[in-house]
Amino acid sequence: MSGITHHPIVALAAVALIIFYTAHKLNRKYTQYRIARSNNCQLPPYQPAKEPILGVDKVLEAIQQAKEHKFLENAQARFDTYGHTYYGNRLLKTIILTRDPQNIKTILSLKFKDYGLGDRIEGAGPLLGHGIFTTDGAHWAQSRAMIRPNFVRDQVADLEMFEEQMADLFALIPADGSTVDLQELFFCYTIDSATEFLFGQSVQSLKKLREGVRDEDGFAAAFNYAQTAVSTRFRLGWLRHFYRDRRATECERICHDFVDGFVDMAINHRAGVDEEKTVGADDEKKRYVFLQGLAVQTGDRRRIRDELLNVLLAGRDTTASLLSNMFFMLAKHPRVWKKLREEIATLDGRPPSYEQLRNLKYLKYCMNESLRIHPVVPSNARFATTDTILPVGGGPDGKSPVFVPKGTVVVYSVWSMHRREDLYGPDAHEFRPERWADIRPSWEYLPFNGGPRICVGQQYALTEAGYVTARLVQAFSVLESRDPGPWEESLHLTLSSKNGTKVSLR
Repeated sequence: MSGITHHPIVALAAVALIIFYTAHKLNRKYTQYRIARSNNCQLPPYQPAKEPILGVDKVLEAIQQAKEHKFLENAQARFDTYGHTYYGNRLLKTIILTRDPQNIKTILSLKFKDYGLGDRIEGAGPLLGHGIFTTDGAHWAQSRAMIRPNFVRDQVADLEMFEEQMADLFALIPADGSTVDLQELFFCYTIDSATEFLFGQSVQSLKKLREGVRDEDGFAAAFNYAQTAVSTRFRLGWLRHFYRDRRATECERICHDFVDGFVDMAINHRAGVDEEKTVGADDEKKRYVFLQGLAVQTGDRRRIRDELLNVLLAGRDTTASLLSNMFFMLAKHPRVWKKLREEIATLDGRPPSYEQLRNLKYLKYCMNESLRIHPVVPSNARFATTDTILPVGGGPDGKSPVFVPKGTVVVYSVWSMHRREDLYGPDAHEFRPERWADIRPSWEYLPFNGGPRICVGQQYALTEAGYVTARLVQAFSVLESRDPGPWEESLHLTLSSKNGTKVSLR
């Protein structure tokens, strides 16, 4: 009997649950309708998919385009087709894509609190943990507060550290005009300088290269492979839960063990410094070490390790990508190289001081132009944490506001925005540093993000890239391209040249 009497109760409960869920959904839809109507919102253009609910064909298409090194080129073509802002469906989510400066400013600054990183931690967490680039809210704010003091002017202006690595870099560049891939050398140089700055000890990948050692099982190789796995997980979306890569897991372990060793040393160093202070020992003037600066603020080993890996990723990859892309273009434009040499000749062959480096205008133009035409982080995404509004992109003319429901993914393409002819002129696709003598862009130019999450290490990256460029210009009078083809994309977490930077220097 008891089994019989329970059936109506279960049925009633199920009906009540369905009614409640339906009422809740209808109420939410009505609330969203009112918000959209009161703000005169209109839909942006729609990108159709063969399979409209999941949009699996579009996901697979994007993965294929990335494999063919045409992802960014195709993304720009879609904007040219649909307009500066459009939307589509991917894996049960609505995605709005934009290259409009007003919308990007709204997402990153004006309505910063309406957006979060969503499930970025799912893709990057296995390598980077909970750090400044993978977290939101209070944890992110604390990360930024911890990291920012480590990039004050005195630390950024320490050019001796960059100079110490230059001897190894020069030794690996043949002076007889034979071909060299500068991209490989730049990635080695920046991981050496970044680990020196962060840990107080370089991984010396350039020295190993000089000795003919290919450290396939070392930290640098593991860090490279682990990053590739992160970008794969990002592209897969929630399908990443079915993705297994044992090599990536092993590389992540190597990276964590390597950094943990330095963290333990820093925690012990902090204890020793505290002890010295109690007995009145004099503090010697020593080179600043980022890790020790973090260890002063927290004794949480896992927290320190995560922040270090986050900053290492940014500090190493952005600078190496900028240098690689810029030298690819300098080698293709002898006129620009000649003009750059004329400016740097004013240093009379001496390594530049920090102030001299800041005053090299044409060098700055070249870096700006490289970051415009090849932004090292060419696209990014935010997730709406509440119902919100984008100021433009809706309606037939693209000038009406767009309603953004909670849970929507908003992708903003810096690559495509930087190549808009209405913003940069009919030659927007060309590498022409001189344009920077006349333009003062705001949100139309975004190489280091913007708003509260603007890159804290921006000046460090520009200083390092500028210094390395100046020293190479001083050392070599002739730079020639040894790559007959045009620049092609290699897109992982940052953007570099698919075929490297093959040049000759004399």
